[in-house]
Amino acid sequence: MKRKSLSAPKKTPNFYLAKLKDPQVKKLYKVFSNKLTSLDVSKKKIMVGVSGGADSLSILFFSQCYALKHKVKLYPVIIDHNLRKESSIEAKNLKFKLKKNFSINCKILKKKNIKISKNIQSSARDLRYDLFYKECIKHNIGYLLLGHHKNDMIENFFIRLLRGSGLKGLVSFDKSVNDYNDIKIVRPFLSTPKKELININKKTFGFFVDDPSNNNDRFLRNRIRKLLRNLDKEGLNFDKFYLTLKNLSKSNQVIEFFVEKNVVENSKYFQKDKKIILNQSFFKNPDEIILRSFMQLIQSISKKKNYPRGKKVLGLLDSIKFSNKNVKLTLSGCIIEKISDSVIIYPEK
Repeated sequence: MKRKSLSAPKKTPNFYLAKLKDPQVKKLYKVFSNKLTSLDVSKKKIMVGVSGGADSLSILFFSQCYALKHKVKLYPVIIDHNLRKESSIEAKNLKFKLKKNFSINCKILKKKNIKISKNIQSSARDLRYDLFYKECIKHNIGYLLLGHHKNDMIENFFIRLLRGSGLKGLVSFDKSVNDYNDIKIVRPFLSTPKKELININKKTFGFFVDDPSNNNDRFLRNRIRKLLRNLDKEGLNFDKFYLTLKNLSKSNQVIEFFVEKNVVENSKYFQKDKKIILNQSFFKNPDEIILRSFMQLIQSISKKKNYPRGKKVLGLLDSIKFSNKNVKLTLSGCIIEKISDSVIIYPEK
């Protein structure tokens, strides 16, 4: 008879629930559980993105605990970007280890013949979300859980700052729940430092996969990460910086309030013709309100995932506002016509 390994964790719910007795694990699980309960996730399906990093494995552990406690159907997913020759082997090894030692069966998603030569990290992110979304739709899953944390939010701020983003771009990563078409993307640990998730990982699964691309200075995020580590050594208080970021987010919320007010009061949607008509008052607002309102309406007509580029929208708005004649222009799959004092937006055929 083959002797059982005494080093492998017990493949029963007791392994997971016993870990929750640790005070630090219990504390963060409460944060996780409260977030999901507030979204009414109980007895529903959730997908978890598993990269193999300490942060994603921590959220996988908490998701498994939540699934056991609340009868939630869990879909752990590993994305194989297929950008490195080792990536497929790494994904299979991660899947094998989680199944053998922790009774978690992950599904590997990948696209064949992927060729990305520029904007690699951005393209890889788009690929991930596309694969996540299609799998969610396939299995009627309404929630996607990701392990992003406080460090990710601060890194994202600096990346956007270097790219000259406006206020909305700078705080674009501050929401713990975002809508992605029909899916809710949930990031329960945006206010949690990475080091806390690393500690959780040590107390639970006890392993993580180190992606070699995280040490490649070719990528802007990695250079930002090193910059932040150096700033930390010089005494930069990240808690204060995080507070500043949250204050910026509050300012952004004020702007979003007036954007929504402008859209509701000064635009009208006609379902039959699939067109929107803007009245003259729409353009009697501060420039930022007009810009965001207009971009929101363009996206609602075009049905595209992303907003149109701000520079193109600004040029189009100038053509509309400063022309005394009727104007007909195109942008992001939409036709925009200025007729007298009104502007009409409808899809291209």
